[in-house]
Amino acid sequence: MNTNSSTLTGLVVEYDSGIVPAPHSHVFRLQLDLDSNPFQVSLEMHYTDREDLTEDEIYDEGFTLNDDYSFKGAIDTVWTGVFFKAYQAAKWSGKSLNEAGITLTPIEAGKMGKIKVPADQEAWLILSQDLIQAIYETNKKELPLTINYRLVENDSVKDCSITVKFSNREVLFTEGTETRNLNWDYTIQLMKLIFTPDYHYDIAKEEPGKKRGGYINCGDGFWHELGKGVENIDDSFDAVGKIRSGFEGLLS
Repeated sequence: MNTNSSTLTGLVVEYDSGIVPAPHSHVFRLQLDLDSNPFQVSLEMHYTDREDLTEDEIYDEGFTLNDDYSFKGAIDTVWTGVFFKAYQAAKWSGKSLNEAGITLTPIEAGKMGKIKVPADQEAWLILSQDLIQAIYETNKKELPLTINYRLVENDSVKDCSITVKFSNREVLFTEGTETRNLNWDYTIQLMKLIFTPDYHYDIAKEEPGKKRGGYINCGDGFWHELGKGVENIDDSFDAVGKIRSGFEGLLS
């Protein structure tokens, strides 16, 4: 695969969360062999600064005592093109990182190049997190995310689900007995909307509602009613309305 001036055969992505407090603080290192088929990757994930925390403090934040993770193996080759395209389009800050952030080290013709700092840190962090999720799914550490939705109208009940497979960047939309593929980028934008509002678990149910309205289950077994159990954080942005219209547009 040729860049404008050299041959990119691999990429090392390194991240440090910086001053984020434990147990959230962490570092990771991804090494990608862009010439391999199937696509060979390695991941080293390490959570930092937990020495002064009790076990309960770690568990209370949703973590475990064994969150560090290592992987070396093959994942779907669809990710090769994703990272190569992102690297080609990247713009560089020209500054070194003091603490938090992502650095990229290109491997060109098999040799390590100079460390670079991408200008769009957020985009590269999201892309890296997506790849890590793909690794987790490939290695059976986590299952694909499935979002269930129910639309109750005056004379009908429509149930559907969206399953997001990071392992191969595939999205499946199921309504009744019919399943079809959805566009990846569209779905990721919808997922961002879904996790934007406040979810009130104190009034969540284990079963979807039967009265007129929209009900959503974000994969944890609890059903929330849009507009009551799911509310906008910011009055200037109607995330709940966009979630509702997004699902209604998908339902046949």
